[in-house]
Amino acid sequence: MPVIALGLDFGTESVRAILVDSDGREVGSAVHAFEHGQILDALPGSTESLPERFALQCPADWIESAAIATKQALAAAGLNGDEIVGIGVDFTSCTMLPAKHDGTPLCELDSLKSRPLAWPKLWKHHGALDQADRMTAIAKERDESFLKRYGGVIGLEWFFPKMLETIEQDPEVAEAAEVWLEAGDWLVWQLVGGDSKSLVRSTCQAGYKAMWSADEGYPSQDYFDAVHPKLAEAVAHRMPGEMLSPGQVAGQLTDAMATQFGLPTGVPVSAAIIDAHAGVPGVGAAEPGTLVMVLGTSSCHMLNATKMVEMPGVAGVVEGGILPGLFGYETGQAAVGDAFAWLLKLLNRESFDDLAKDAMSLPPGAEGVACLDWLNGCRTPLMDGSVRGAFTGLGMQHGPAHLYLALMEASAFGVRWIVEMLRHGSADQSSSSSVDAGVPIDRIIATGGLPHHNRAFVEVYADVLGMPIEIHPSTQGPAVGAAVLGMVAAGPEKTPFASIAEAASAMAAVPEDQCDLILHRSERTQAYEPLYDRYRQLADAVAQQRI
Repeated sequence: MPVIALGLDFGTESVRAILVDSDGREVGSAVHAFEHGQILDALPGSTESLPERFALQCPADWIESAAIATKQALAAAGLNGDEIVGIGVDFTSCTMLPAKHDGTPLCELDSLKSRPLAWPKLWKHHGALDQADRMTAIAKERDESFLKRYGGVIGLEWFFPKMLETIEQDPEVAEAAEVWLEAGDWLVWQLVGGDSKSLVRSTCQAGYKAMWSADEGYPSQDYFDAVHPKLAEAVAHRMPGEMLSPGQVAGQLTDAMATQFGLPTGVPVSAAIIDAHAGVPGVGAAEPGTLVMVLGTSSCHMLNATKMVEMPGVAGVVEGGILPGLFGYETGQAAVGDAFAWLLKLLNRESFDDLAKDAMSLPPGAEGVACLDWLNGCRTPLMDGSVRGAFTGLGMQHGPAHLYLALMEASAFGVRWIVEMLRHGSADQSSSSSVDAGVPIDRIIATGGLPHHNRAFVEVYADVLGMPIEIHPSTQGPAVGAAVLGMVAAGPEKTPFASIAEAASAMAAVPEDQCDLILHRSERTQAYEPLYDRYRQLADAVAQQRI
């Protein structure tokens, strides 16, 4: 009889609990929104406006919503919980927080709950722009070796810039912090219990967002001291924990959490994984050369390869960061679903359904309207959160359909830039680097909710890339990937699988004859060639105008 694993997928607004059996059947799922959602305007109970670029969350929401969603998923599946053999967790990253040694978030202390920087900083928090720029400049001056793995830039959404932001802007909060950690690691810690001495940290989260590697660990204390002595002290004394890879057992579910979640005590819990990265095992992509696009609020693109290539613009290359034995490359776009939501609001529409037909009947190029999709900055290849987007070529004859097509095309052009960078090993369009200088991309799979709700969007991607794109049948690739890791954590004694690759192939891969394949249209692909060049020229011009 198939056994069942629970995947907990923590997104920007909600958490999804999904139950997947060892044959790949999704037997139950549920979503529960966070009570406080994204904290963007003011802290709960306060009317004082938060600073610009702040994005926070409430940690109590994570536990409460996950417990409710799990019980609802069990009820939907007609299960009592005893059937669950393992739990996997994926989480938005870098979402991070300061806590006490017993795991209490600082924002839950009466003395600090009114201080914004005592609260978890959501992945999209952009308050650490100055800190990220300074950390990058110092790393370049010192010729730090770790910088080569991240395209030469430390991202403002990453762990240490956010940590430094608190040290510099609210020293009292920083001094009260006994443990700094990723939210995914904190959530797993709460599930399995113990104090900070037993804390487990994910090599995936640390590798991509905290410049950690298995060979070198974190950057050197000398580097951190050159940035700020208090940062060096915090890294040395306030970041306890054992490094484990996703799929390895972080611990077992405690009595208290078992009661709250409706599960048996002692269920193995996997070390956490970044939400987008969970999409790779979640679509069964266990082989190198497959680009997995997790398309949602923002987008992340993950690619496994057999070699390490240093290239400007990549968001990170981590050995074993996604799957064991392979080099995991991460790139991404900072605004995708967010950008479409912005356009809907601007147009005062509830959906794009009535615009899709009109937009797709327009010729490539939206009759002169061009867009740059940097509405929330540029993640790859510039790693610059300060640049902004643009619409150009607008005339009185243009309408909503033109704006919609132009935005879809801009997003697709951004992906093409990323694909070319990975294949050629350079983000420079004029580079003479050959395809052999980069890493191969033979197949593209799209997952997440967006491809299913916006098929026209994927059609534009295929046309611009000149490649077929598979839409994975599950709308919840990351959640399924978390369940795969939960299954692996349960061990071969309880499951049919000895590795992540085996579990991913059995639980998530789609037979070739059943693939939902979006083919490119050669005449539109050809028409997009000069339009892509125009996009790159617009990007070059706008990139010079930092805010």
